[in-house]
Order: sequence, then C-alpha cells, then structure tokens
Amino acid sequence: MAVQIAVIDDWQDVASGVVDWSALEGIGEVHFVHDYPADNDTLAKRLETFQVICVMRERTRFDDDLLRRLPNLKLLVTGGMRNAALDIKAAGALGIQVCGTDSYKHAAPELTWALIMAATRNLVNEANALRQGKWQQGLGGDLHGKTLGILGLGSIGQRVARFGQVFGMRVIAWSENLTAERAAEADVTYVSKQELFEQADVLSVHLVLSDRSRGIVDAQALDWMKPTALLVNTARGPIVDESALIKALQKNRIAGAALDVFEQEPLPAHHPFRTLDTVLATPHVGYVSQQNYHLFFSQMIEDIQAWAAGAPIRLLS
Repeated sequence: MAVQIAVIDDWQDVASGVVDWSALEGIGEVHFVHDYPADNDTLAKRLETFQVICVMRERTRFDDDLLRRLPNLKLLVTGGMRNAALDIKAAGALGIQVCGTDSYKHAAPELTWALIMAATRNLVNEANALRQGKWQQGLGGDLHGKTLGILGLGSIGQRVARFGQVFGMRVIAWSENLTAERAAEADVTYVSKQELFEQADVLSVHLVLSDRSRGIVDAQALDWMKPTALLVNTARGPIVDESALIKALQKNRIAGAALDVFEQEPLPAHHPFRTLDTVLATPHVGYVSQQNYHLFFSQMIEDIQAWAAGAPIRLLS
C-alpha cells in the first residue's frame, strides 16, 4: 500500500513546483495542504491518514497531544535542523522519527538588510506615493557612520554585522554568551546589554528563541533606546515583548520597527502592527526564498527516500 505523504504549511501554493516530487512515486502519494494551523481537533482530522508529514519550519505546532492523535504517523520532516514547534521527545516515545534539512544561510541576513534599508530610506511610502502621482514625500535617513547593534552574534548576526561594516557603520554586539574575544574575531565591539540598546541607531535581533531569550527585549530595554532608533526583528517574535513595543511606538519612544516575525503567526487581522505608521512589517519571509525552498524540499525528498530504505538521515533528537 502506498505511503501517504503530506506537505503541509504550503501557504503560497508553491511547494509542488519548487522541486520534482515524482522522485517519491515509488514510495507513496504526495498531497499538498495549504491550510493555516488550527486547533488540535481540526489538525488531527486533517492529518490522520498520513504516514509522513513534511512541515515548513515552525508554522504548525506538533505537541504531545496532537502526535498521539495521529496513530498512522511514522515520519515528520521539517525544513531546517531546528524546530521548536515539534515535540521531538514525545515523537520519539511514540516511535515517530523526525528529520531535518540544511538551510540557505544568506536568506535571513539579506531580508534583514532589505528591511533596514527600506525603513531607513522610507522606501515603501515613497514608492506608494509615486504610484499615486506624488513626488518626494520626505527625507530618508542615513546608515554610514551610524551604530548597528547586534543582539546575538551567531552565524546570522555575524553576516548582518559584515553588511553593516560594508555600509560604514560602527558595529556593536551583546548576548549572554558572547565574549569580547569572540566579538573581536568578527571585528565587532562587545558592549553590555544596556550599552547595546543605548548606543544603537539600528538594533537588530538575532537570538535563538529559548526560555532565556523570550521577552528579553522588554520595556526596560526599549526605554534605553534612542528616540531616533530603529528596532529590527527577523529572528523570532516572542524575543520582543510585543505589548511593550506597541506602547513604545505609540508614544514615539523609538522612531520605528521593522518586523518579519510575531508572537502569533499569521498576524491577527486587527493587530496594531498592521496599522502603526512607524512599523514596516513583512509576513515572516526571512527564509522564504527560491534557493532556500529548493534546498528544504529537495532534502525533504532525500529524507523520505532514506527513511523508506530503512536508513534515515538528518535525524533530530
């Protein structure tokens, strides 16, 4: 009997065309599911017939309760090698294997800089005004000579820092694990947390979401920032206290925010981030690129083939 394979979270209806899924014809039938995440009752009914489910990053949560409602599930495959939305321990206890994929490491840093430049030069408003027959609405800001603050100098943070250096910015960084020596290796100045928020003209978030980092950009941190500063978050929404950020923006405590990630995704219809003039918001597209999707889906196929052959690869535990 053919294995039933679901490719879910295909919100843009693009998964079927990014790679050639016919490579799995000898294993089973591939189904593309475009629905947004839902409650566990709905998800269980939607997914109960599948033995293999391919998920896109952290869009749909698979907790212990949902996994127990999917008795046919044998393999979960996720884009990337880290997915906080999957209860991997519970999956293992139920005999469900979990595999991941590599990632195109440049997608998120490139999107980060697209947001920084668009917000700094007010590009969205200027472009929309031009379409309306208008011309030159205001003054854009500048980056050269300004200070770029990096919250989390990991692989992505380091790439963002290098872009900043090319633009002639002074780059500073802080995280709980960062040392002055490691920062110096990237030609970045190590500062304290308070100094990071106080000195940055652009502050970009690049931490991994954890219990320690959740809400680390809180009301106190935002209060340290310059009133002319821009906050950029392309990491994970819950790292920033959304209610505190909304209040800071409403009171003009900071100049603006450029956001690609949110506490709840998709962003609720009437969320303030959809209407605040000082917010440039994109729908979590930091990893949504042609090259990254091709890598994700092609390696998902490889994972399924290896699993079917009894020799799974890129196992997560």
